Amino acid sequence: MYTIKLFLLIAPLVISSRIDQDSSSLDSVSPEPKSRFAMLDDVKILANGLLQLGHGLKDFVHKTKGQINDIFQKLNIFDQSFYDLSLQTNEIKEEEKELRRTTFKLQVKNEEVKNMSLDLNSKVESLLEEKILLQHKVRYLEDQLTNLIKNQPEIQEHPDITSLKTFVEQQDNSIRDLLQTVEEQYRQLNQQHSQIKEIENQLRRTGTQESTENASKPRVPRTTPSLHLNETRNVEHNDIPADCTVIYNRGDQTSGIYSIRASNSQVFNVYCDVKSGSSWTLIQHRIDGSQNFNETWENYRYGFGRLDGEFWLGLEKIYSIVKQSNYILRIELEDWNDNEYYIEYSFHLGDHETNYTLHLVEIAGNVPNALPEHEDLMFSTWDHKAKGHVNCPESYSGGWWCHDVCGENNLNGIYKKPKAKIKPERRGICWKSQNGRLYSIKSTKMLIHPIDSESSELTKAI
Repeated sequence: MYTIKLFLLIAPLVISSRIDQDSSSLDSVSPEPKSRFAMLDDVKILANGLLQLGHGLKDFVHKTKGQINDIFQKLNIFDQSFYDLSLQTNEIKEEEKELRRTTFKLQVKNEEVKNMSLDLNSKVESLLEEKILLQHKVRYLEDQLTNLIKNQPEIQEHPDITSLKTFVEQQDNSIRDLLQTVEEQYRQLNQQHSQIKEIENQLRRTGTQESTENASKPRVPRTTPSLHLNETRNVEHNDIPADCTVIYNRGDQTSGIYSIRASNSQVFNVYCDVKSGSSWTLIQHRIDGSQNFNETWENYRYGFGRLDGEFWLGLEKIYSIVKQSNYILRIELEDWNDNEYYIEYSFHLGDHETNYTLHLVEIAGNVPNALPEHEDLMFSTWDHKAKGHVNCPESYSGGWWCHDVCGENNLNGIYKKPKAKIKPERRGICWKSQNGRLYSIKSTKMLIHPIDSESSELTKAI
């Protein structure tokens, strides 16, 4: 552009100078033919300048077109980017609206859940209040009934009633005498138990010395129990058998439900499980989870369930049986792979005042022991915690002889079927031995049998 402007300024000056020279020459000298050639040179110079100017203009046009094309490409890119950003902005706005709607719905549901929780809490509180009121009413009715019995006026009794009362009083006196005799025998047995413990300690020390001498020999399972608290054999009351062993010895050698009368208790039914030439009294059975075992202390004390299905016999009934003699406790387990296990203990069971304390000594078995030996294990439920022992929450379910950790060993826990690719849950029927393996249980049996030669033969056969 600058070249064009310079040429336009110079060209008139050159032409005017040539005209002045020509006019001055015309005035001084006569015209000559060679002035034509001087004008032709000027035209050539002018033509050359115009040619250069054209080339400059052509280059400038080409450069300007290239710059304009670049500007248009950048504008197209900018327009596409702006369009994409606008689309993304619209999508983000739609997602934001959806999130706001979801948040609102969640807030509404949260409020509903809070309201339901408050309603449930109020209902639970009202039920607890009703329970307390019912307990007060029951106590009041019991007091009223006691007062009525005490203040009932005497009426003319029938001679048969009088003779019956006399007979009952005589029987009551006889029972009291028997109780005194039993208490005296119990004291003597306690003395014998102390002596036996001393002898056992001596034998244990002797056995320890022998074990050091025979360390290379394999360990043989114990077949002789170390607990001998009551040497009284099973007896019958009014021709009613005392346990399943007496029934078997009478000739009833099939598994089923039978009536027994153990010690001085009332008559009750038990399930007798016949196996390998002997009959065992079944005290607990789990097979399919049809019976809820998350029961109260009272129900565990007196029993629940169906003898032909799942049941718990009852701590009082078990105690009335085992206090007649020395018994074996046998536990049979089956896992979800149909593997069967068993373990046997000689044991002692305390009464209600001791929270049915269980003391175990292992005899034999093919499953690792999971219950501590030579320790007092107290029975606990969610509504009855043994003082000084572990306090397990209600969520672990089921009454059991707890010791150190909740839920590790509990055959009365929640019946849960295993799910695929999921480890067995702790809060259920489980048997965790000292080696750390946790057995998920499909079915369980707890059986008792008096210690005699037949049970020893059964243990060896199994």
